[in-house]
Amino acid sequence: MSEKMYPIPFKSLMNWVITEYAGCGDVFGVHKQYHATGKSLPIFGERIETPFGPAAGPNSQLAQNIIAAYAAGARFFEVKTVQKMDGADLAACVPRPCILANDEGYNQEWSTELTVPQAMDEYIKAWCALKVLSKVYGFGDPDGFVFNMSVGYDLEGIKGEKVNTYIDGMMDAGRTAVFGECKEVLKELFPQETAFIDAISPRVSRSVTVSTLHGCPPDEIERIASYLISEKHLHTFVKCNPTILGYQTARRTLDSMGYDYIVFDEHHFNEDLQWADAVPMFERLQALADSCGLEFGLKLSNTFPVDTTRGELPNNEMYMSGRSLFPLTIEMCHRISRQFKGKMRISFAGGAEYFNCDKLFAAGIWPITVATTILKPGGYNRLHQMVEKVEPMAYRPFSGTDTQAICQLSAASHTDVHHVKPIKPLPSRKSDKQVPWMDCFTAPCQGGCPIHQDIPEYMELCRKGLYAPALKLITEKNPLPFLTGTICAHRCQTKCSRNFYDESVRIRDTKLLAAEKGYNALMASIRPTEKVSGKKAAIIGGGPTGIAAAYFLARAGIETTIFERESCLGGVPRHVIPSFRIANETIEKDIALMEKYGVDVRCGAPAPSVTELKAMGYTHILFAVGAWKPGKLEIAGDVAGAIQWMKGVKAGNIAVGGSIAVVGGGNTAMDAARLAKRSGAKQVTLVYRRTRKYMPADEHELALALQDGVTFAELAAPVKQADGVLTCEKMVLGEADASGRRSPVGSGEFFDIPCDLVISAVGEQVDSALMAANGIEVDKKGRPAFQTNLPGVYAAGDATRGPATVVEGIADAARFAQEVIGQAYTYDIPQQAYITKTDAQAKKGILNMSGCVCQEGSRCLQCSTVCENCVDSCPNRANVAIAMADGSHQILHVDKMCNECGNCTQFCPYASEPCHDKFTLFQTAEDMEDSHNAGVLFLEGGKVRVRLAGAPQEYNLDEANDLPRELETFILTIRDQYGYLFA
Repeated sequence: MSEKMYPIPFKSLMNWVITEYAGCGDVFGVHKQYHATGKSLPIFGERIETPFGPAAGPNSQLAQNIIAAYAAGARFFEVKTVQKMDGADLAACVPRPCILANDEGYNQEWSTELTVPQAMDEYIKAWCALKVLSKVYGFGDPDGFVFNMSVGYDLEGIKGEKVNTYIDGMMDAGRTAVFGECKEVLKELFPQETAFIDAISPRVSRSVTVSTLHGCPPDEIERIASYLISEKHLHTFVKCNPTILGYQTARRTLDSMGYDYIVFDEHHFNEDLQWADAVPMFERLQALADSCGLEFGLKLSNTFPVDTTRGELPNNEMYMSGRSLFPLTIEMCHRISRQFKGKMRISFAGGAEYFNCDKLFAAGIWPITVATTILKPGGYNRLHQMVEKVEPMAYRPFSGTDTQAICQLSAASHTDVHHVKPIKPLPSRKSDKQVPWMDCFTAPCQGGCPIHQDIPEYMELCRKGLYAPALKLITEKNPLPFLTGTICAHRCQTKCSRNFYDESVRIRDTKLLAAEKGYNALMASIRPTEKVSGKKAAIIGGGPTGIAAAYFLARAGIETTIFERESCLGGVPRHVIPSFRIANETIEKDIALMEKYGVDVRCGAPAPSVTELKAMGYTHILFAVGAWKPGKLEIAGDVAGAIQWMKGVKAGNIAVGGSIAVVGGGNTAMDAARLAKRSGAKQVTLVYRRTRKYMPADEHELALALQDGVTFAELAAPVKQADGVLTCEKMVLGEADASGRRSPVGSGEFFDIPCDLVISAVGEQVDSALMAANGIEVDKKGRPAFQTNLPGVYAAGDATRGPATVVEGIADAARFAQEVIGQAYTYDIPQQAYITKTDAQAKKGILNMSGCVCQEGSRCLQCSTVCENCVDSCPNRANVAIAMADGSHQILHVDKMCNECGNCTQFCPYASEPCHDKFTLFQTAEDMEDSHNAGVLFLEGGKVRVRLAGAPQEYNLDEANDLPRELETFILTIRDQYGYLFA
């Protein structure tokens, strides 16, 4: 495979649209089409039915891009920029991958990768297609959309034959061959519309946006714009670069919003258009346009050049867009509106999306074009929701911008959750598995959960108010629904696909809701299981891991005893974690759930030895002891281990006062700091040798510590505590370590923190003496293996992992139970837990922030039913969902439509690149030879060439062959139902 794209012949393009729409109601994967209501806005002597559309970029390069965007509600199309360098020459300058849109956006793809004549053909094809589709399918007024050219980057190139021919062809397509071809095809396909088709206007575009590459001198910008206004008589927008704000403003803004890792220097700011030059130039251009009876305005903004420092994309420089660009763009907008007293027309891109589009429109800023947001899961479907949000608002001709509203929008963006970077970067949302060719839909949340909880299913049950069945389903794998519903580290939520939309589904909170509302019914339904003879289990440790293991075993009929040295069960959550995080009454409900199955619980004394337990008839023994032993903090002074200190405070045995410093950056450190603050400490400082971005604590726990008034001393290493102060060395961040965190390096500078007591929350350990006393071998960290060197003796949870999460302990407990029982546990999922593909697809592109926890199921994207992130996020529609006869959807990668931008890779939940790893349809033998992808090439008759692994082989579909049956069915479906894909 290569980055070559093939423009689709117009007849094939239209056959695709007609067939797909007739078959499933989609248009290039857009599931819900916008049907205009009759409202419109005047612009350039034309009208647009909505103020939205794709910005010049990957979503406006090909005819199918534009058709998909139109179907979703776009009516203003800033088609991709053309310049004198094009085709193979330009493609050679664009490394692959060239798009990274998993969070804020980056790209290295600035102009059309087609030749300029091909680009013109694509836009004329799209123009003709929209004219007919709007009428035939009732999408809106055939004259209710506008095409806006984008050209760059120097006057010589624009006046040259190549770009000049393009401009003339777009202004009057009547003399182009493609315009006549399109009309003939349309009349063949829609003979009833012949008169309408004959009357399609050849005037594809009356307007242009001047794309100014960074470093373009102001006099060159003015010459280009003046030429386009006076010589070409085009309504003209001039695109502005965010560098006009100045280096200090840009740096300060991004740093304050968490984007301090984005690297750039001052050279673009010095070389680009300056404010002092820009204002009089824009005044002159406005006067020139007025004298010519044309509209003039500014397009805000261009992308922002930054350095590639973390291997994000292959080149040394890339262009930043999306949510991090918005605060810069809206501040540009504010300054321009203020300077021109609201009279300057402003077209907006630069981070526009669903959550701010209504505010922009209300401030008189339109048209609004988008790129990064529709490169994410949901794709073009997101446009529909933007349209629905703005449509109830008043549509008025442009009469000025509201400077005060824009000022407020700019100020608010600095604290807006949709634009501020989270304190801690999200971990990778990918699994470590390769994407399969078939049935690749998967729920990342479930894959990210150590016990593979049936999350989409219980979310759906809760959505329907079926809390008892939801809790029953949860407890099939998770016997601690209250604990995990309250303090689980919820790795599932970091994997949730909705993070690419707005924010994760509140999975943990929904689990707790199910536990609270379904508990009584579940308890009433439980009956002790008949005991299995010949097996008897002893569990040493009554924390979460031990309770979970006892539950699993007793449910299976294994006689089970828990030995706990404390006076009651619960382990660290019961005796250490502060009650403001989890109450004892909550823990008791999980314990009661376990005890309902008849577990023997013995508390208040050390457990018998392994030898003694075996003599008592126990066939299987599990060490599920917690990490109670403090890690060593090698400093002089008054130092206490966090676990024992917190235990004493919670029990009322330790009084808290004075100034306390907590050393560490994990969840235990956050708990200790919050407990100290809430228990009467005058000042609490959390000391960590890296910055908070690199703290291992969950962001939520970190935020709660800040909320409680804990002070953070970042880049600080404790040296000694004495005389009411803690002396720390200032650290600097060096190179990244194996975990991706930058290693701290001492600076030789020191400072003091008020401190009467140091709480050490670093490296808690399991007491290996217990293991040694029982003859259990341990590794250099003092931890035994899951299956120890003693027959029938196992270890789990903290004992083998070090400080583990509750759900990791449950996973270990389930593993132990399976060893004892001898087989995997099976269960049924209620029919009400399933959702249809239609319902799952209806959620595509719908952004929806969290509200009432009882409605979180409506936000769940049901990825276990439909994923198709690669379909959504491909701007060129090169990943296609094929509907199979059995109702399943299989993903086919269409080689000829892919330019290897790499965008789909970011959103595939597997450790894979769909553009390389999904089964591929090839157009020509040369394309297949140029690729390593598994895939198919259709030959004459029933013959195909298929590559599975290694060299391609030929098969005859009309005869018996040795293709895998499932794959043969897939290929036959493509041939018989989707012929337009390879026409």
